[in-house]
Amino acid sequence: MAKKVLAMNQRVLLCDTTLRDGEQAPGVAFGLPEKEMIARALTDAGIDELEVGVPAMSESEIQTISQLVALHLPVRLTTWNRAVLSDLQASYKTGVEGVAISIPTSDQQIKHKLRKNRGWVLDQMAQCIVNAKKEVGYIVLGLEDASRADFSFLSEILTEAQKLGVDRVRFADTLGILDPIKVFFTLQKLMGVSKIPLEFHAHNDLGMATANSLAAVQAGFKAVSVTVGGLGERAGNGALEEIAVGLEYSLNKGVQLDLKRLNSISLMVSLATGRKIPRAKPIIGEDVFTHTSSIHIDGMQKDFANYQSFPPESVGRQHTTSFGKYSGRKTVLRLLQAKGLELKQEAIEDILLKILHLTNQLKRPLEEEDILGIVVSAC
Repeated sequence: MAKKVLAMNQRVLLCDTTLRDGEQAPGVAFGLPEKEMIARALTDAGIDELEVGVPAMSESEIQTISQLVALHLPVRLTTWNRAVLSDLQASYKTGVEGVAISIPTSDQQIKHKLRKNRGWVLDQMAQCIVNAKKEVGYIVLGLEDASRADFSFLSEILTEAQKLGVDRVRFADTLGILDPIKVFFTLQKLMGVSKIPLEFHAHNDLGMATANSLAAVQAGFKAVSVTVGGLGERAGNGALEEIAVGLEYSLNKGVQLDLKRLNSISLMVSLATGRKIPRAKPIIGEDVFTHTSSIHIDGMQKDFANYQSFPPESVGRQHTTSFGKYSGRKTVLRLLQAKGLELKQEAIEDILLKILHLTNQLKRPLEEEDILGIVVSAC
């Protein structure tokens, strides 16, 4: 299928960091074959940018990223770096097109992590940006813990970043403490200060990464950080599949990504990490397009739009139904009619009771075979 091609000013950039921040999830480590497989799949689907690792970690990481660069994928590859020249020098060895330079911006981290002051942060930032301008074609300035930073200091950083020729600035809600309303009004103020495109990097500690990312876009941000399945440090990052579909169907914002590939990419990452996808995970969970309640199924039979806000086929899924505690007479009758079976009213009532009992016993949705087994035993 041909990729959607949208002008840069018509869409929100999806900047995937599955291979960097996603790999910071406990117990996750991608080998080169896995990194290549994921990078190719995301690129083929139309992702805008891939953050592929932290070269300063080791020589083996430099080699792995260099091999990804050698694939010549038609997408910008970037690396993550502290505001330290040695980090940047490790990135230059890989041949990546762009680098992200991260600086702590909250007084909490500046004082109690770096043991420095704001002036030192600005000086170090400037040195690294000037150095990087000589070596790479694209620079992202990452504002770590920006959600706890003083607004006046953020404004000062943005002014300096613009003077230094930074291409994009990343606002990180590092602790995942923001809510959508605060995101919208805070970032709207930042939009009034910055002439540089802004990116929002969400963490999901309070379960608001998707909502906060969409609020950032509504405030005017042009890019969002994402990971497949929301993979990442602690509670994870903003989930690619949720944010992409939210942009498309809730905000009516164009995304270049082929949404039909989300399910297969998510399954790929699940296998690579050994982490099962929760059944109720939005967009990619096994149950999210399955209806069990008789009322819902009846409504769906009349018009899918009664209980679906967008077609599952648009994200590579299918509509299904299952049987359980809330399956009513109509649902059972519909199945029996489809199988050419006719039963008396008393038998139907008995089957409904047995469905309830079996659901309580098995603790899972019932399949057609389960229902037909009940019917056979009742006859």
